[in-house]
Amino acid sequence: MGTLPRVASFRDLVVYRKAREFSREIFLLTRSFPKEETYSLTDQVRRSSRAIGANLAEAWAKRRYEKHFISKLTDADGEQQETQHWIGIALDCGYINAVQAEQLVAKCQELGRLLGGMIERASTFWDDSKSLHESSPDYFTDDTDSLSH
Repeated sequence: MGTLPRVASFRDLVVYRKAREFSREIFLLTRSFPKEETYSLTDQVRRSSRAIGANLAEAWAKRRYEKHFISKLTDADGEQQETQHWIGIALDCGYINAVQAEQLVAKCQELGRLLGGMIERASTFWDDSKSLHESSPDYFTDDTDSLSH
């Protein structure tokens, strides 16, 4: 396998784009859930599906620290698995049909495979030669006169 392309932002990641698309699909689907589910199942499945992309964004910010990067990717994977659980509950309650559930679970599993690939190649997502370095701030000044006033 060749060198993986570098991306400028988490927004450029295929897995992030798919996660955003998936969370929108969940949102649209859950609009038809019963009103009494608003603060339970509807809220839970929306939250967990949205958290996949949110954790990817956090992972991207922490990619310089491989263990933190992997930890956030693992959180994203946990959220996709939690979403699978809520999809199963929606199926059990009759809010979605078996075909819808299968399609949604397949999308979750695809996100999981993509996240697993990132975890396996975590060290390739940070390139020291392309990082930005901020200059060190001056913490002390030579101006002792300003302290005597």
